[in-house]
Amino acid sequence: MDRRRVARLAPLALGTSFLAYRSIAAVYAKLGHPGAALDDAYIHFQYARAIAEGHPLRFQAGEPISTGATSFLWPALLSPFYLVGFRGEAILWPAWLLSFAALGALAYEVYRLALPLTSRGPAAGAAAMTLGFGGLVWGAGSGMEVVPFAWLIAFATRRAAEWAEEEDARTTRALRVLVALAFALPLMRPEGALTSLALGAIVGLSGSRGLCPLELSRRGRSREDALAAPGPSRGSSLLRKLLWKLRGRTPALVFVLAAIFPQLLLLVLTGAATTSTAQVKLLFGNPYYELWPTAFGNMRVLVVQILNGDVWSTEFLPKGGAAVACLGLVALGWRGHATGRVARAALVLLFAFMMFVPCFYVTFLWNRLRYLWPFAPGWFVGLACLAHAASSVVLRVDRRWAPATATLLAGVFAGMFAMRLEWVIDDVAQSASGIDRQQVALGRWAKTGLPDGARIGVNDTGAIAYFSDKKTFDVVGLTTPTEGRYWVAGQGSRFEHYERLQKTAPSSLPTHFIVYPEWMQCPTVLGPSLHEAVVTDSSILGGQTMRVYEARWTYLDSGSAPWTKLARIDDAVDVADLESEKEHGWVLGFAREGDQSVEEGNAPDGAVVVDGGRKSRIHDRFRVTLAPGGKLVVVARVSAAEGADLTFKIEDRTIGTAKVEDGPWTEVAVAIPDDLRGTVNVEVTSERWYSAFHYWFGEEAAP
Repeated sequence: MDRRRVARLAPLALGTSFLAYRSIAAVYAKLGHPGAALDDAYIHFQYARAIAEGHPLRFQAGEPISTGATSFLWPALLSPFYLVGFRGEAILWPAWLLSFAALGALAYEVYRLALPLTSRGPAAGAAAMTLGFGGLVWGAGSGMEVVPFAWLIAFATRRAAEWAEEEDARTTRALRVLVALAFALPLMRPEGALTSLALGAIVGLSGSRGLCPLELSRRGRSREDALAAPGPSRGSSLLRKLLWKLRGRTPALVFVLAAIFPQLLLLVLTGAATTSTAQVKLLFGNPYYELWPTAFGNMRVLVVQILNGDVWSTEFLPKGGAAVACLGLVALGWRGHATGRVARAALVLLFAFMMFVPCFYVTFLWNRLRYLWPFAPGWFVGLACLAHAASSVVLRVDRRWAPATATLLAGVFAGMFAMRLEWVIDDVAQSASGIDRQQVALGRWAKTGLPDGARIGVNDTGAIAYFSDKKTFDVVGLTTPTEGRYWVAGQGSRFEHYERLQKTAPSSLPTHFIVYPEWMQCPTVLGPSLHEAVVTDSSILGGQTMRVYEARWTYLDSGSAPWTKLARIDDAVDVADLESEKEHGWVLGFAREGDQSVEEGNAPDGAVVVDGGRKSRIHDRFRVTLAPGGKLVVVARVSAAEGADLTFKIEDRTIGTAKVEDGPWTEVAVAIPDDLRGTVNVEVTSERWYSAFHYWFGEEAAP
């Protein structure tokens, strides 16, 4: 490496090293040892351990395949370090090393991306913005995949831009690099699939259709010679013949395959094409949110509040910066056109606009906005272009000041980010301290404080699983893949699901819980409290108090039968039980997140009854099967805070009305006419809100 290049890279290396030192030193000052600023980092570490121990994709040995880390690649990169001895808290060292190295490499790639669109001063300013941006420094200090993922996108974007711009760059080796990046990107995070597809588009539009793996293996031959060569002989392998037939389409197919490879892998291994995290957090498939209205609402929050430095992003972004950021993207498009580097500008714009992908989550406001920050470098290139555009205005007045103006303005942008770094680094340390005093401390306590063979129900699964060495049951569903749909549905559905598990797989239920009780929202299953960790000075936590409980399954199934006597039961709809609702064609109708409950009360004979249900109902619709013979009735377990009159219809025919008094739940009964039998459609309506828990259909008991 020549001295000039060393001189150019030295400030980058020194700046990155300083940030790494300050961040790690701040953590050590708080903890006295390494610590992650997010509990989710320990999920990655647990999967890294799983790979090292020989059971990849299984959060713990013997458990089902799960994908709670979202990233396939980050745990895989950390697993060799775990294997050679970086265990326990020591795994943070390779995580920090890779993350901060990626931060320096990312700043370099941002410089290389911006340079052909601007000039050296603004491009250097874009690199400085990258190093000075607190969101990326926080991500590097957290031990997560945030910054390595951002570097992968930036590196792939730069290589694709060079492929489009320079015919000499379109070599066999360069294509192999692009293909490798296309596979790596979605393996690091699912959003990377968009960049993989963009790489394929660039290769396809740049006139490389004739390249395919069959021809690329023939080193030393030109593209024209490869294409003119005769096809495979009769004795060639089936794969060789297939590649020959696809020779004109192979590049596009390879990049498409790379983009969907993680989903194909998941489909083969688990039967589902999405990760556990995506199933829990994505709007797609969530029963309580309309996809596009919610996504557009999230986009509005992103532009109007997040980019503007309000509320959740005030730690990272200057107040009122949204308009400047958006002008930067306009300037980026203009510079792409002005320099004739349209492909580069388009790729960087895609990089920036990928920040809107997390808007398709229920919310992206978790974890210091870490889902947004990998895409921030695209915006920094835009700001560099904006600085260059401002210098063009000065150029018309005084040519001498134009370069200095561009550099100065880019430096001002970088300074506005960097002035928040002290706050950010303190927050990394404070967050790591909070995680250490709560989740890590409880995981260590559980290792010796709970019996061998204990299975812990958790809603923050990382550090507790990693440090306790106990089996866990993730009630959220990230690392216990069967639980995600019940978490999304609500606490009533979770309780009903636990009732089914007690009958079908009782050993899978936890023996203990370590949870935030307000998250669990199901106190019935929480027995005596054994231990707790209270942290009042860390906003990264899900709550101030996390407690250890014995699991209490005493009242499971206590609400399955009515206290109203029936001679026989023909059919029953267990409201909030997802399987029962599906079997009976339950129409969810207007329902919102949080409109579920688990109620505990007493039957008339004093027996404790617990049942899950749905609140805020004015219309229930479903189907049941009525057996012939006998005098049939429908019994409904319901409640209404302000009282309600329920009207019952079968096959659009009103069969009766029942009055529900305000107060605790009750059971009401309505007679079913003798001519209504077989499979029938049932409707229950009211002009006031009520909560529904159970419907039974059967023969009325003799007095």
